[in-house]
Amino acid sequence: QVQLVESGGGLVQAGGSLRLSCAASGRIFANYIMGWFRQAPGKEREFVAAIRWSVGTTYSADSVRGRFAISRDNAKNTVYLQMNSLEPEDTAVYSCAVNRRGLAFQRWNEYDYWGQGTQVTVSS
Repeated sequence: QVQLVESGGGLVQAGGSLRLSCAASGRIFANYIMGWFRQAPGKEREFVAAIRWSVGTTYSADSVRGRFAISRDNAKNTVYLQMNSLEPEDTAVYSCAVNRRGLAFQRWNEYDYWGQGTQVTVSS
């Protein structure tokens, strides 16, 4: 069992930055993938970024590549999402999640544990 707690969301102006954190309690095994997803009102949940826990390989959606960066701190069992050059279209609830099988990291239904989410609002 893994529990996830996100923090760092808030209101920011377009062009600004935020860093989200996701603290995990419980055992994180080497083959796990940690991912960030977002969901805006009236839209489907969308993959944002993911990282392989053991080797640190990262993946990101085309819509955020070059602006967002995912990283992890193994000692703290924490994953981060650094978001730069934020746009109003980035407004959503951001959630972190754990994928135990380490496969299909872009599919939200492949993830087993989820945090409660944190709101990110970008004003124009």
